[in-house]
Amino acid sequence: MLKLRLRSKGSSLAQVARNLSVLQSSVTVVSQGYRRSHRIQEAIATELQTTPSDIFPERYTERADISH
Repeated sequence: MLKLRLRSKGSSLAQVARNLSVLQSSVTVVSQGYRRSHRIQEAIATELQTTPSDIFPERYTERADISH
């Protein structure tokens, strides 16, 4: 789904990798959730004109207050 969204904006995971001077595989594993990189998530979000928390909400959940 993320690849389709990037393509609709005229971009791709490969383009994100080139822009950041990182391996395409690095961008791929972050986009698939196997690794985390704020820098890569931010770059993907920028390409999609949104925020990382909108794309990867499970990675940005607020920690619940734990009170005893």
